[in-house]
Amino acid sequence: MAVTNKTIALISGANQGIGAAAALRLAKEHNYHVIIGSRNIENGEKVANQIKSEGFSADTVQLDLQSDESIAAATTYLAKTYGHLDVLVNNAGILYDRRELTTRELFDVTLSTNVTGTACLTESLLPLLRKSAQRPRVLFVSSRMGSLAESLDSSRPWYATDYKAYDASKAAVNILTANYSRILANKEARVNSVCPGLVATNLTGYIAYGTTTEIGAQRIVELATLTGKDSDVTGTFSDKDGSISW
Repeated sequence: MAVTNKTIALISGANQGIGAAAALRLAKEHNYHVIIGSRNIENGEKVANQIKSEGFSADTVQLDLQSDESIAAATTYLAKTYGHLDVLVNNAGILYDRRELTTRELFDVTLSTNVTGTACLTESLLPLLRKSAQRPRVLFVSSRMGSLAESLDSSRPWYATDYKAYDASKAAVNILTANYSRILANKEARVNSVCPGLVATNLTGYIAYGTTTEIGAQRIVELATLTGKDSDVTGTFSDKDGSISW
């Protein structure tokens, strides 16, 4: 079993975009040992090797949220290698609403990855989170587009955007946050939903007016590093500018 006195953080979908930016910031700014969860292990290793080449601590694990076998293997690896987990960032997700799919295909694949896979991973890692010597932190990367309140606000720039499956998946992710905040309350865990904002990534087609991945990772990093007694933030939905209505 690997011995490290660093805070251990697993980030799903961390081979690119916001996940990679969050991993780099946690390693460089907070001296975390970051584990890059990636469906393609080679892509994850590239990010981990970059972090290590700069003198920081990283590892990688193959992780496909649509595969129970992959989730089980990743959990086994973490248990054998580290024995516990301090931080879980559920970052992996897809946005397929613009693809040529039937309604059923669109909802099935979107919810399978963004909700079911995320729930399966979190559930599988609960025993390792409970073994943390810290108050564990669990983050669900969500979106304002999953806010029920804001979805009816016609002043929002995305009001007329037809992303029904993606929006539904992020609303479901928010209820996962509420549930796991309750489930891990006896461990005094901090479980929160985070909106990174509109970021220029592969998921958004590198939208021209999106922010950088470093800015997108800001609130993730803030909530992943909560440790003080005065930082009892759990069961919340926020972005870098403040709270978001459910």
